[in-house]
Amino acid sequence: MSVAVTTPVPTPTSSAPARRPKLKTERLSARVSSAGLNVAVLALTLAWVTPTLGLLINSFRPSGAFNTSGWWTALAPPYQFTLDSYSHVLGASDLPSAFFNSFMITIPGTIIPTAIAAFAAYAFAWMKFPGRNWIFLALVGLLAVPLQMTFIPLLTIAVHLGLTSGNTLPFGLNAGFIAVWIAHTGYGLPFAIYLLANFFRVLPSDLFESAEIDGAGPVTVFFRLILPLSVPALASLIIFQFLWVWNDLLVALIYIGGTPEVAPLTLTLTNLVGSLGQHIEYLTAAAFVSMVVPLVVFFTRLSAGSAPSPAAS
Repeated sequence: MSVAVTTPVPTPTSSAPARRPKLKTERLSARVSSAGLNVAVLALTLAWVTPTLGLLINSFRPSGAFNTSGWWTALAPPYQFTLDSYSHVLGASDLPSAFFNSFMITIPGTIIPTAIAAFAAYAFAWMKFPGRNWIFLALVGLLAVPLQMTFIPLLTIAVHLGLTSGNTLPFGLNAGFIAVWIAHTGYGLPFAIYLLANFFRVLPSDLFESAEIDGAGPVTVFFRLILPLSVPALASLIIFQFLWVWNDLLVALIYIGGTPEVAPLTLTLTNLVGSLGQHIEYLTAAAFVSMVVPLVVFFTRLSAGSAPSPAAS
């Protein structure tokens, strides 16, 4: 007698059909969130670009035109664009020396705090010493101190040390440049140390342990490991510090003065406007003249960052 064995046929489960609407919902929500993010980024970009666009258009308008109408009216005929403002700004007799003075202030005012901050950040990140965390906390807390509170005491010290624009140091260097270098170094160090120390802390500790096993000292580790691995952070810090010092007006005016021999570009271009506010149209052209060097530095960093590395090629 034979017994028929029947194999149960598996019934289709309802999990697969139920998963499809879920996947569609997830894709739809991802697209909606991505579209919302794109709209937000576009709105922020327009909010930042619109004033700059208006400033650019006003720089090509005739004298006094923006006092009677908005910059958007220049986009409708009849078009009245001129280069008078740029010719006046570029024809200023003090402009070449102003560019030189700005470089004399900005380059040391960028290199000195970056170099000091790199050493200090390495000590705060990887070296152990008493009170390290408290000192770092106090240093970061200096970011909240207004610059205006330091002008009088620091300027008094600079005058007692002879670091004023009226004194000349060896090699014909104006002593006021030393004062403004020290000022920008002190003002830039808290943020620079904070930025680099946080970057140094996330570097893999295995590299430092291996270097210590091989007998490398702190100096060797800093120059052979820290600096090569921290090029992106150092480049970002250099750009931030360069832009801040280049665009500075108040610190340079306080510590170095406004004489044509030592005045930076920002102060020279500001003096194009009369005491009663006349010829304010020159400021629109002067703004873009002063933006040339920061834009070159910024886009040079972008092109260097986007270039393929030799290993990748």
